[in-house]
Amino acid sequence: MHDAVPNPVRDRLQACLGAQRSALAEHGPLSPKRRAACLEGLADAIVRHAEDFAQAIAADFGHRSFHETKLADLYPVVAALRHARKHFRTWMKPRRRPIQLMFQPGQGRVLYQPLGIVGIISPWNYPVQLTLSPLAGALAAGNRVMIKPSEITPHTSTLLEKVIGEVFDRSEVAVVQGRPDVAKAFARLKLDHLFFTGSTAVGRQVMQAAADNLVPVTLELGGKSPALVAADYPVEKAAERIALGKLFSAGQTCIAPDYVLVPRPLTAAFVSAFRDAVARLYPTLADNPDYTAIVSDRHYERLRQLVADAQSRGARVHEINPAGETFDPSCRKMAPVVLTDVPDPALVMSEEIFGPVLPVVAYDDLDEACRFIAARPHPLALYPFSHDRRAVDRILELTISGGVTVNDTLLHCVQEELPFGGVGSSGMGAYHGEAGFRTFSHARSVFRQARFNGAGMTKPPYGSRMNRLLSMLLR
Repeated sequence: MHDAVPNPVRDRLQACLGAQRSALAEHGPLSPKRRAACLEGLADAIVRHAEDFAQAIAADFGHRSFHETKLADLYPVVAALRHARKHFRTWMKPRRRPIQLMFQPGQGRVLYQPLGIVGIISPWNYPVQLTLSPLAGALAAGNRVMIKPSEITPHTSTLLEKVIGEVFDRSEVAVVQGRPDVAKAFARLKLDHLFFTGSTAVGRQVMQAAADNLVPVTLELGGKSPALVAADYPVEKAAERIALGKLFSAGQTCIAPDYVLVPRPLTAAFVSAFRDAVARLYPTLADNPDYTAIVSDRHYERLRQLVADAQSRGARVHEINPAGETFDPSCRKMAPVVLTDVPDPALVMSEEIFGPVLPVVAYDDLDEACRFIAARPHPLALYPFSHDRRAVDRILELTISGGVTVNDTLLHCVQEELPFGGVGSSGMGAYHGEAGFRTFSHARSVFRQARFNGAGMTKPPYGSRMNRLLSMLLR
């Protein structure tokens, strides 16, 4: 993040930021009326351009299911915008706070103010949802926003710029496109808050760059999110639900199950059940419109290398190709792979997979499985499978993760009333719904002194009266 940045890039970003600063100084933050219009107008624009977005994302990926795009990239955004539109006036109301007896009858309250200008750096894997869902919170709080979308999905980024331009003036929301040099310069801007979604490695660089200007950050990162199948849960049902979460968008989801812990006696049964589930969900792969391609040649080769590395270290590779198809590498469709007997030094056990590769880890008792999870960096998501409430509570007690879905996968992410965010290596801060409004607001404390009050008791010269007061307070 400290590389030399070409002046034209820096100047272009500074000009955009300067225009928003001038608008903020002249007109102030977005009024409640304007916030409502922005949130509803953007939701309508997403619906209006739904087919355009589906086509743009498919073009960027080589192929991506239109259904998956509408379900995971568009629907959550429309839901988030309309949820914020409905509730933001309640969220922004001042909150009364109780005052200690000594300072009564003074009054205390908290006012929620916009931070000012928010920057959003968004990733390629869900290029609409992970750009516009944080935007919903930032707008609900009344901020102006600059957005740097991913260069890996250029068709979608161009369409985002067009659609946002239909709803907003650039002094309100501006999209700035460009390659990684633009992202580096963007992270150095003196913003009022920076929201980044991406890898842990890049998140570190973003945080370092923002620190130079003391810009507060929200980091939505990734990590190796485990599924943990308890002995009481039907292995066939667990396998199908994990397959659904793992293979949605071919595993290119930050909260996809990264690996699965299975009781040792059930390992073979789980692999067989997972294979059967894939065959039901995706009877063919190569030309199946429901099965998504890997986004780029680099990511495709990285996944192949992860499998090859695991196999070279003694792991067993179970490729799942229900129709026995031959794949053209240029199309970047990759058959699902299950890995068993994976040694811990294998790269697939330390690097986030982000593809249709699933290591299966055998365990002997539940506490051992929990210790396996707890010994690793905190994941973004955790998926316990058990009908035993005490077992689930035990898993939650012994592990830490950003969020949890019990007996399914992914679904905590689309609940607008639940905060979404990571912890430790998987991120900091949260958004969605009211949590997003709070992230992009300053909670301003206000104490109002009463006309008649006891403040005179605490001013010098101090004497016996103060001694008696302190004796009472510290008793």
